[in-house]
Amino acid sequence: MSTTRQRHIDEFYALLDDLARVVGGPRLLRDCTGRDAWPSHGVYFFLEEGERLPSGKHRVVRVGTHALTPTSRTTLWKRLAQHRGNRSGGGDHRASIFRRHVGAALIGRDDSHDGLLEAWLAPSRSPAWTSHEAEVERRVSEYVGRMPFLWLPVPTGADGNSDRGFVERNCIALLSGASGTLKAPSRTWLGYHAVSPKVRASGLWNVNHVEESYDPAVLDLIRDLVRRCGDQTE
Repeated sequence: MSTTRQRHIDEFYALLDDLARVVGGPRLLRDCTGRDAWPSHGVYFFLEEGERLPSGKHRVVRVGTHALTPTSRTTLWKRLAQHRGNRSGGGDHRASIFRRHVGAALIGRDDSHDGLLEAWLAPSRSPAWTSHEAEVERRVSEYVGRMPFLWLPVPTGADGNSDRGFVERNCIALLSGASGTLKAPSRTWLGYHAVSPKVRASGLWNVNHVEESYDPAVLDLIRDLVRRCGDQTE
């Protein structure tokens, strides 16, 4: 990996430290509700226990946002709630690509039910697999709910060219190991059992943007957004 990219990655994680101080995070998704004071729009960064940088810090394993099409009304919390699942432990992986990836990896690692993976990946639920899927949904909620995450308020509208879209795609590209130049995830990382080769190669629970180049200007934008967030909380 080039020294320039490593410097940018180090700068990114330093900015996350600043963000954590401003928003009082990270938080665990299982402990969050819609009654918390979420910004309407933002970008989130999921970390994962057992996944560490050489510095000892938690490694970011997923970057995401919401409402990147003009007709979308999805808020930041609504997207996080889709990933978390419901309070009873269930969820709907067909409404959350994050849950879909994690569930497929859990099935690939642990399950011997022939046909379950195909049913999980199907666009609609098969009655024959309802109970099996419900158990996987519970396991996904447990797994994702344990993940610490940070959120960055980004007050922009529903537009793929917005600041939120810019932050999401460039952070994914910066952190992706798809080029083979970054330190690999831990040997026990669940993502190695993912169906998507892009998840396995990138070390992220992301597929889009993992093979793209990043624009280092994203770091200046994040710095400004963190500063603005801090100004609003003082």
